[in-house]
Amino acid sequence: MNEQKLPNATLVLVLGIISILGCCCYGIIGLVCGIVGLVLAKKDEALYLANPTLYSDFQTLKTGKILCYVGIVLSALTVIYMVIMIMTVGLDALSDQELMQERLRDLMGQ
Repeated sequence: MNEQKLPNATLVLVLGIISILGCCCYGIIGLVCGIVGLVLAKKDEALYLANPTLYSDFQTLKTGKILCYVGIVLSALTVIYMVIMIMTVGLDALSDQELMQERLRDLMGQ
């Protein structure tokens, strides 16, 4: 029987990698890519489970799915960190390094 590749397996893998790298961009890009990757992975997984002998690259899909989960977790932690930083030092201090150092000194009590 002629095996086919799952339609979105490579795309899910690429989105998983981008979601991990995207956590460095304030977490938003990583969250979006990770969630889109998981949605596509769910569709391909349903295709594979309907007829497992027809498709050959399920391992690529599983790897991409794991990368999407890791990227979502890292991106969520980055978003939480950014929210905490904005709440403690303020949004204006994130763009001014001297103001941030001053506010951090005030928070530390020095």
